[in-house]
Amino acid sequence: MTRKRIVIVAVLLLIISVAGFGYWRMGAGGKESSYTTVPVSRGTVTQVVSSTGTLQAVVTVLVGSQVSGTIAKLNADFNTRVKKDQVVAELDQAKFSARVDETRANLRAAEAGLAKSKVAVEDAARTLARNKELMQRELLSQSELDAAQTAYDAALSQLKVSQAQVGQAQAALHQATIDLGYTVIRSPVDGIVISRNVDVGQTVAASLQAPTLFNIANDLTKMEVHTSVDEADVGNVSEGQDVTFTVDAFPARRFRGKVFQVRNAPMVVQNVVTYDAVVRIDNKELLLKPGMTANVQFLVSQKEDVLTIPNMAIRFKPPEEKNEAQELLRQEQSRTAPRPGARRTSRSGSGGGAGARRVRQVRIYMLRDAKAQPIDVQLGISDGSKTEVVSGELKENDPVIIGIASGAASQTGVANPFQANQPRPFGFR
Repeated sequence: MTRKRIVIVAVLLLIISVAGFGYWRMGAGGKESSYTTVPVSRGTVTQVVSSTGTLQAVVTVLVGSQVSGTIAKLNADFNTRVKKDQVVAELDQAKFSARVDETRANLRAAEAGLAKSKVAVEDAARTLARNKELMQRELLSQSELDAAQTAYDAALSQLKVSQAQVGQAQAALHQATIDLGYTVIRSPVDGIVISRNVDVGQTVAASLQAPTLFNIANDLTKMEVHTSVDEADVGNVSEGQDVTFTVDAFPARRFRGKVFQVRNAPMVVQNVVTYDAVVRIDNKELLLKPGMTANVQFLVSQKEDVLTIPNMAIRFKPPEEKNEAQELLRQEQSRTAPRPGARRTSRSGSGGGAGARRVRQVRIYMLRDAKAQPIDVQLGISDGSKTEVVSGELKENDPVIIGIASGAASQTGVANPFQANQPRPFGFR
């Protein structure tokens, strides 16, 4: 009997405990807020302009050939360090050497012709002088004197022709010598070979433009990033501005640089206007390589130890205020809608532009006594996820509302798209 009483008492106590716990949960659930809140916190806010670009050497020289020929020797390869005037390649010189010999022979022939013309001029001059003397003695006819004069003038003209032929031969020899020199290709700068486009035995044709044989970077310890900045953000980018960026090869490392130049030439691609911002960086460790894609962030502003709120708190509006705002918007649109035949006018606002103040006043909501209380605050810079609070009745750890808690949507008048008798999106049943 005693054991039976003990069992009965234990069962009654268990029932009372379960009932008390359920009552407590019901009471506590009634006091739970229907809003989701986040405390106001202090921290650092950094405003940046993001872009992407490509790493390049500051000075890159394309080494080509000014004459056509066959590659006979290659004295440089990928990653070869070269000095200025160092021979990096040679073309087959047989044809060019033959051309030099030919033009040198032509020059000698022209010089011989010049000597012959000089002798002819001297002979014609002596004949003319002798005929003039005979003419004075009346021992020679006038026609013979005229013939001597004509021969002398012709000899002088031939002398000038011979002199011009010598000049032409000298120019041809000089050109042939220059072409022979072009068969030896030298580096124009100190640097490192980052690209080689030919092999031994390959024929290069320099008909319309010089073919590229090597791509030499002058100094890879100094590099630059060419980024495309959108026209909406170019006003926040200026020369000397601090820049940070990452590359896929070193995702955990952040590199630093400064804006060297913001070019004024616009680039339009599919009606999108961008501007080229050049960022100079120090690459002493030679970790960065030409052609890498850089994810660049231009530092616009940074503030430390300031009150911050999440951007979701700025976008939050209570359901009843949303409905009122939508009704007011509909009324305003219907009131200002143009009547048929009415003349439309445009009016530009006065609050935008690069000179507009960054401080803006908005209304957010703080949770007090389980209710959403509106508070007007002035906001500063934002990093995309949180925003600086410049002034307002907010203190650290104050709960600001960012949304409505799940399960409370029906109590706040927000329609649930998955309730019964309502169409379910995306084919859910």
